[in-house]
Amino acid sequence: MNVLVAIDGSPEATTALETASRMLTNRDRHLDILCVAPKLRGNNWDRARQNAYDRRILREIAHIMEPKRLSLSRNGGVAELLTEIGSPPRVIVHKTGDYDLTVIGPKGRGTIGEVGLGPVASRVVEHALGPVLVARDLRSDGGLRVLIAVDGSTASLHAIKTLCEFFDLTSAEICVMHVTETPWVELGLDEDWVTYSDEDKERSEAGVMEAELTREGNVLLDQAREMLLPYAVSVNSRTEEGNPANEILSEAERGQYDLVVVGATGARDLKHRMLGSVSSKVAWNAPCSVLIVREAE
Repeated sequence: MNVLVAIDGSPEATTALETASRMLTNRDRHLDILCVAPKLRGNNWDRARQNAYDRRILREIAHIMEPKRLSLSRNGGVAELLTEIGSPPRVIVHKTGDYDLTVIGPKGRGTIGEVGLGPVASRVVEHALGPVLVARDLRSDGGLRVLIAVDGSTASLHAIKTLCEFFDLTSAEICVMHVTETPWVELGLDEDWVTYSDEDKERSEAGVMEAELTREGNVLLDQAREMLLPYAVSVNSRTEEGNPANEILSEAERGQYDLVVVGATGARDLKHRMLGSVSSKVAWNAPCSVLIVREAE
């Protein structure tokens, strides 16, 4: 397992590194710790002075990060330090295709605000060529509490496989969740459809759709549980109806999860351009770490 951990010296990046080292399995683990220093700005620097700056900043990065690298190596697996100078999001995104997983903190140095994603993390989540873990503080002291969102896409199935292969699920408690979008939204009905009697709902087009979506959701949950049972101590499931991103975020907060796992389909239709993808909303607003796994090319 080859993992790229992007850091910049910020507290959030340090937390991301520590969280990843605890979440990921030690089995055949190789961590590359990447620190990208931005280029020196200004037009009055000659090449000699630019090269001197580059050498100095890279030495300082190595001096600061070497103790962390040694600590990770002692705790299992292999850890190497990579240093580069350039545009951080561009360098990180370019490297993501060469790794099984990329880890990044939600915020970087100099980012204002306590919620959401910083500009570097946001671009990595959007453009990465492989799975991305936005790593935040762990919320539980024992085994991982994991919430997996399944929607029937190949991306969500790939996300489960990625979780099982790279994360330590020895004592994990896993909840598999499926959210059925409300039928009246899909059919363009009035919101007062939810006030119909059960009999009227069952006979209506929306009621038929709701029953079918519920059956499909149960099949997806059964499939996910079968994939997870060999790896986790505890696997349960739940279904909700409503807006998928909102329901996932509500459950993540209510259940005090350490990690939310979502698939990213890469949809670019009008609906997703206007509302934003479920994976982006969850990565931006979740109170815990989020694993985003893209649909296979």
